[in-house]
Amino acid sequence: MKIRKAVFPVAGFGTRFLPATKAMPKELLPIVDKPLIQYAVEEAIAAGIDTLIFVTGRNKRAIEDHFDANNELETMLRAKGKDAEADMVRNIIPAGVECIFVRQAKQLGLGHAVLCAERAVSDDPFAVLLADDFLTDYVPGVTADLAQAFASSGKSQLSVMEVDGPDISKYGVVVPNGSGAGIAGLVEKPDAGDAPSNLASIGRYVLTPDIFDTLRGLSAGSGGEIQLADAINIHAQQGLVETVRINGRRFDCGSVDGFMMASHYEYQKRLEI
Repeated sequence: MKIRKAVFPVAGFGTRFLPATKAMPKELLPIVDKPLIQYAVEEAIAAGIDTLIFVTGRNKRAIEDHFDANNELETMLRAKGKDAEADMVRNIIPAGVECIFVRQAKQLGLGHAVLCAERAVSDDPFAVLLADDFLTDYVPGVTADLAQAFASSGKSQLSVMEVDGPDISKYGVVVPNGSGAGIAGLVEKPDAGDAPSNLASIGRYVLTPDIFDTLRGLSAGSGGEIQLADAINIHAQQGLVETVRINGRRFDCGSVDGFMMASHYEYQKRLEI
């Protein structure tokens, strides 16, 4: 079955980027000249996804405005002979792609954010993309790889990468399956000494719609929140989850250091063209 829907949880406060994010969503901070969220959206569209579901919160209206048409701006640009810029504004969302915005009234964790999208997702398998994970240097993208793997097996798919040393404690960590097929579990942010492997789950997923029933049955986990990793762990224990190793480069743009490294990297690439 083809993946046609993607969920983008974008309700967070972005406190690590204050005061820049006091009034502007973190997801609209630019990597060079393009907002962080737009890179994730373009990756989803490249994977054949045509329904984009944004789970938003307070002060996130600017994200909706970014992906909406702006006829006044286009008209002004064309009147000044800036047709290339006008085309850029018009084509942020290609024809045939729909944007849906749902509200997460309280920030109760990533699992809760995904659960907020249930009505829009319905009974379809879907992708989840976390814009904080900035992925570059690979076309068509990690989401396309996950969608292809799902089409082959019908099982939920996690994007993973190797992380050695104490940083492994920042991630959901894969519990390997002894047979080498699929995974046996997923542990959210274990102590480095207790990590079951060096395979870390990063912010790209393809999930089956039965994840919603699992999320509804969860109690608060790490950080007192409803954790998506806990629901995935339950499905993994049932043999329903596989992994796909990422291609390309990944930057953690949830931190200022990672965001600045990503910006510098992308800017240097443009200088070399």
